[in-house]
Amino acid sequence: MPEARPAIPVFTQKKIVTRRGPHPKQDRSARTRQLVLAAAAELFARQGFRRTSIQAVADRVRMTKGAVYFHYPSKEALAVAVVEEHYARWPRLLEEVSAEGFGPMDTVVHLLARAARAFRDDSVVQAGARLQIERPQIDAELPTPYVDWTDLLTSLLTSAHEAGELRREVTPEAAARSLVAAFFGAQHISDVLHGRTDVVERWAEVGGLLYHAIRAR
Repeated sequence: MPEARPAIPVFTQKKIVTRRGPHPKQDRSARTRQLVLAAAAELFARQGFRRTSIQAVADRVRMTKGAVYFHYPSKEALAVAVVEEHYARWPRLLEEVSAEGFGPMDTVVHLLARAARAFRDDSVVQAGARLQIERPQIDAELPTPYVDWTDLLTSLLTSAHEAGELRREVTPEAAARSLVAAFFGAQHISDVLHGRTDVVERWAEVGGLLYHAIRAR
């Protein structure tokens, strides 16, 4: 019989109550919202929340401030939308990796490697990370960071443990917490020192050491 694959964990998001503009009912309106969100993400990632204005976003997409406010009634609402889109990246990434048929341990390895590339290349991911750091400056409720990643990796590593892919003495929960701390620490240091241009290489170094410590031999 073929080996049963572990169930795919699901990222969850805390419901955020933030006033929004009208729901887009036409493709053109939806495209405009995405254009505004992408422009805001680039500015938030580079300048941060305080230094980014709605006028700057409007100028970037060649719209009026009023047009931007039609879709996002405040800078806080726009920031929340960017953070929500940041978190929406991870379930899609998990689906892509899971579809390739790796075992649970290799799913962890490939998932975090691709997440590192997203932090290097994707302005929405970069902006979401910066806005989470700047959350005391934002008068809106943002998702609690790291919790979903810890839960996801715990589930995958529990499956890896059951499949004999982890050393017997390794606790999946502790390994998951260590991987999350190491991954987000590596990406933050890479951001501060090199603007994340080397985050893929730095995570390969750190991750390689951790995987060697927890994998069954």
